Amino acid sequence: MTASTNGYRVAVDVGGTFIDFALLDEATGELTIEKQPATATRLAEELLTGLGRLPVAAGEIGRLFHGTTVAINAVLQERGVTVGLLTTSGFRDVLAIGRGARPEIYNFFYSPPEPLVPRHLRREVAERMAADGSELEPLDVDALDLEVEWLLGNGVEAIAVCFLHAYANPAHEREAVERIRATHPELSVTASSEVATEWREFERTSTTVLNSYIQPPFAAYLGDLGGRLKSAGYTRPFALMQSNGGVIDASRAAQLPIRTLESGPAGGVIGARALAAELGYADVICADVGGTSYDVALIEGGHILERTDTKVGGRPVVGPGIDIVSIGAGGGSIAWIDHRGAVKVGPQSAGAHPGPACFGLGGDEPTVTDCHLVLGRLDAQNFLGSRMQLDVEAAERAIEARIADRIGATLEQAADGILAIAETNMTYAIRAITVERGLDPREFALFSYGGGGGLFAAATAEELEIPTVVVPRAPANFSAWGILTSDYRDDAALTRVRPFDPGAIAGLVSDLRELARRATTDLRAYGFDESELDHHYRTDARYAGQEHTITVPLETQWVENEHALLAGVRERFVALHRQLYGHGEEDAPLEVVTVRCRAVAQVGHPRFPEWHSQGPAAAERARQVYFRSTGGFVETSVFDRERLARDQVVEGPAIVEEWTTTIVVPPGWSVRVDRLGDLVLEHGESR
Repeated sequence: MTASTNGYRVAVDVGGTFIDFALLDEATGELTIEKQPATATRLAEELLTGLGRLPVAAGEIGRLFHGTTVAINAVLQERGVTVGLLTTSGFRDVLAIGRGARPEIYNFFYSPPEPLVPRHLRREVAERMAADGSELEPLDVDALDLEVEWLLGNGVEAIAVCFLHAYANPAHEREAVERIRATHPELSVTASSEVATEWREFERTSTTVLNSYIQPPFAAYLGDLGGRLKSAGYTRPFALMQSNGGVIDASRAAQLPIRTLESGPAGGVIGARALAAELGYADVICADVGGTSYDVALIEGGHILERTDTKVGGRPVVGPGIDIVSIGAGGGSIAWIDHRGAVKVGPQSAGAHPGPACFGLGGDEPTVTDCHLVLGRLDAQNFLGSRMQLDVEAAERAIEARIADRIGATLEQAADGILAIAETNMTYAIRAITVERGLDPREFALFSYGGGGGLFAAATAEELEIPTVVVPRAPANFSAWGILTSDYRDDAALTRVRPFDPGAIAGLVSDLRELARRATTDLRAYGFDESELDHHYRTDARYAGQEHTITVPLETQWVENEHALLAGVRERFVALHRQLYGHGEEDAPLEVVTVRCRAVAQVGHPRFPEWHSQGPAAAERARQVYFRSTGGFVETSVFDRERLARDQVVEGPAIVEEWTTTIVVPPGWSVRVDRLGDLVLEHGESR
């Protein structure tokens, strides 16, 4: 497969409020962006509507990448199908028992989410594998057949198979799944060994059940989308963005939707890393302000921070992914008053329909967007390039009736207070991935993007004393642009606890090579040659006797040099242990728990065109804008971003507008246009 199609590449990012499009002309590097409102019940239809607005026909598109919230929304809103679970005799209640802990130790009313599979649909089958993969009891296929028929008779639409220690030896799971699929080919069946090849029974079971829970509706969505694309003239395969920051073929994603839970936010982080490398920033806080959520991630030393497990809706998911912290704070976040009379913002969102009150689509709840409008930060006549006319009076009525009148505040005080709460929530999210991990946010640059990124960038940076903010070009579509820069990726992992010593190193190397083979199987099936694939290895290690592990990156050449592998892993593990915990013994015995391999097939990355260097642009107009630091409205110059010249500096207060977003430059701040057209905001004290 060639690295480029020498044609057009399109990325589509489906969010909770809008669908964002980015079209790249691979011959010229020209980028075209588009937006389309998102309606949960008509996503495929509206995706095609937005695609039709692009200046090329669907048949001219060479490659289509798709980031989606379909999977994660199905989990969070619990809109999956009825799932039956087949497990080893004696382990029926793993899903309900979990870890037996209370994560919120000071919340006496805490209760974990109910299992997605009720107890009567969790069925046991006689079989048993040992932790080392040896068979203790063969699979009882007759009992398996009876349980499957019982589940189908009780309305099950998908079956999850999770046998004990299947990560060590998946033979029984494979036998069961093949038998079920042979007799019921229309039934959705997921084996734990297909989605989670690591230990910890509760987490593996949860991941397998979640995949089964959302697989039928997710596959139906992709089938509908594929049919519509074909009718529109696009007949090539398309790919889905994964949580790990790479894309996977849609046919594979249809079977493994669990891999796409953080699909959209991951695209923005991948784009931020590419832009940061181009601009020379090694340490970056990535902040994506969308319509429903605020997503934060870190780039440290040029590398994206990742994790191997996460929780979605309180339920654990095993699998590699970018370490993203998400909170319910975005343009559509609703302001409300709780039972104690305190004003809250989010996590509820008005979405695109009915949307904020100012959209005029029937919404009557005050949102963050309504507040920006009444404070003069948004232009009611020039929203989304004048495609939408915002209703200022409707926004004022919503804020006054639901908030201002009830707390005895003026309209401006209520609107500014709502924004202050939203900003505080955002700074807490940034602190969670920096300060709480021993990192100083003042040593990072803040990359702020998404439709609302420019509205909040300066305020959050000032609170955290972050010296530099970068708002990239077309920030509202930046996650879609990031998806354009993504490569095909596949991950493989294997849990096998062994001492990390010279006697076990040959087995470790053998496992790494086997994982490389597994990770490249699908990529080769997509048409990539072996010479086009890169391999990245990691291992989860710990001191002997410990419970938890640290993920240690390995150099590729260590796989061919056992001495280098022994020395390198120990050195890096001790350094990471000291960074995290403040201590680490150099000579204490180690254990390797899980080994990992990622195969990457690059598809060619977009170039960064230089920004024009025409003369400095004057303000287009001026309007009254409310700023907290001044305590009132200030006459504020409004600039058209497309007219700003390279290296032009604008002192705040100022507003910079483009057709998809608005950037606020408060008093005491300045904004400079860099060589690529990005806006670099700096506070007066840091210049």
